[in-house]
Amino acid sequence: MDSEQRRKRKRSLRASPSPHSHCGFSARSLILCLSFIFLLLLLHRFPIGTASFRPVVIVSTLSLLSSSTSNSIRDYVSSRLLLPLRVEDRVLFPDHVLLMVSHINDRSEVLECVYCKDIGVEAANKLIVRPVLSVDELDELRWVARCPLPPQNYSAEVNLRRPPRKESIVDGDEWLRRVHPTVHSWEMMAYAAALDRDSAVVFVKGLNLRPDRESDPRQFSCHFGTGDRERGGKFALTTRAFSAAQEVIRCSLPRSIRMNPSKAHGIRVTVGLNSHFHANARASNHVLVPSVAKMSSPKSYNSYKHKKNQGKYQLCVCTMVWNQASSLREWIMYHAWLGVERWFIYDNNSDDRTKEVIQELELEDYNVTRHTWPWIKTQEAGFSHCALRARDECNWVGFMDVDEFFYFPFPTHRRGSNKLIFRGQNSLRTLVANFSSTTIGEIRTACHSYGPSGLNSLPSQGVTVGYTCRLQSPERHKSIVRPDVLDRTLLNVVHHFRLRKGFKYLNLPQSTGVINHYKYQVWEAFRAKFFRRVATYVADWQEKENEGSKDRAPGLGTEAIEPPKWPLQFCEVWDTGLRDFVLANLADPTTGLLPWERSLL
Repeated sequence: MDSEQRRKRKRSLRASPSPHSHCGFSARSLILCLSFIFLLLLLHRFPIGTASFRPVVIVSTLSLLSSSTSNSIRDYVSSRLLLPLRVEDRVLFPDHVLLMVSHINDRSEVLECVYCKDIGVEAANKLIVRPVLSVDELDELRWVARCPLPPQNYSAEVNLRRPPRKESIVDGDEWLRRVHPTVHSWEMMAYAAALDRDSAVVFVKGLNLRPDRESDPRQFSCHFGTGDRERGGKFALTTRAFSAAQEVIRCSLPRSIRMNPSKAHGIRVTVGLNSHFHANARASNHVLVPSVAKMSSPKSYNSYKHKKNQGKYQLCVCTMVWNQASSLREWIMYHAWLGVERWFIYDNNSDDRTKEVIQELELEDYNVTRHTWPWIKTQEAGFSHCALRARDECNWVGFMDVDEFFYFPFPTHRRGSNKLIFRGQNSLRTLVANFSSTTIGEIRTACHSYGPSGLNSLPSQGVTVGYTCRLQSPERHKSIVRPDVLDRTLLNVVHHFRLRKGFKYLNLPQSTGVINHYKYQVWEAFRAKFFRRVATYVADWQEKENEGSKDRAPGLGTEAIEPPKWPLQFCEVWDTGLRDFVLANLADPTTGLLPWERSLL
């Protein structure tokens, strides 16, 4: 039998159990997988080299395999001990497929995306393999892998494999463990959940609740259970929602979980739509929203650097980023000088050096943690999640973008001298601490928007030194909040939060402090904004919607085409205040280098 005939025979023996695609296990695959699992258990109980190990047991169990096959598998297990990849869920986004996976060793592990033909399509050449876009640890339970969208006529039921090893008989496909074929649509889905004292907070896409408004919670319920489709698990416990706003639903915990909160960790949870409020709900039932959300405690994400027995950090900052590696060093080092002690970075699918830059900053003793947040256009929900996470660590949390820099604009004169005195180190931390024992729960600071300032290329010393021309009037504001006095809805519109009754916000006078927002940078940097906006209720730049909004660049339109005279736009007032402040206070007196410049040498 020639090689071509053997290949045809092998193809004819392959099984295709999935009703949706032509991917499936062969009999050989099943035998190998069962053998692999048995070997793991056997090696755990009887380590090789001990007196209690009995090789004869393997022979009787693996009699369907040749001795050479058994030896190859045992060598593979002994050398790598890799568990099967377990794809728990898939989410179809507009530009990629997200796979939620267990049993990944680390984010550096090489994985491949495997695509199968749709049902009814010619099965020849049915498998296509593409490199995975990225791998990240989502939480203590799962990893996420991002795969390109499937080619035409291929199923969105994307799978993963480890690349085949030439020295082993084990092909990469053999170690894929299919749990279920479901592909969730990002149009409606419960995507995250957190345990918050005696309640569950569930984050849901697709409810279409009004922005900046609290909604009637009676139309929702929460449903708890293993949600393990492989074992036929169901959402067995139900509680009522008692607050609802935008994408955040808060429910009471079931009594069994409330009495023992540790039981909540890892439980799948979803939201039900009450039939009295939703026309598409059956009269006798709640319609359950598809869910990939599992309960976790925000405390589980706490930094190892959290100060033990020394109380909370006075000032922290939370942000959400996409491909902002080039901006992080300046932004963090500058605000560290002003007194920020802790940073929460929510990474929204970056594929630049964001992870590496954060790791470098941690090694330099900056208290920065990165949290994988793969959910697109959910900035408001991400900020709500971060507020929960920071509450037990921080007295105050600033919610800012990495192109926004807090600045004390007016120095004072030293008595008897004309010399100007700038605010000193930790001045922002001192400012917020003065309000910690008052009814002020939020400090709002006006933002001045800066333009390209005549530049055609990225400023070598950073944005604070390079951009010096801005619009006359401020646009919007950003806030520093006390997370322990936020309303239970966690309602926010990115720029500010809703506070509990009895607390109020303070508009910081512009003579005291402002935020320099380097919004309109050189075209090379600005055009990246056209890819996608992170806020839920803000139209993407390329969409023909709300074109006159302050969230857009005036007169820019919807296409990423550099307008005429871009370097000179958005320039009404030359303001070198922050540049002078940075050079006077942060530059090395000998070399003149700024901290973020020195770190790159």
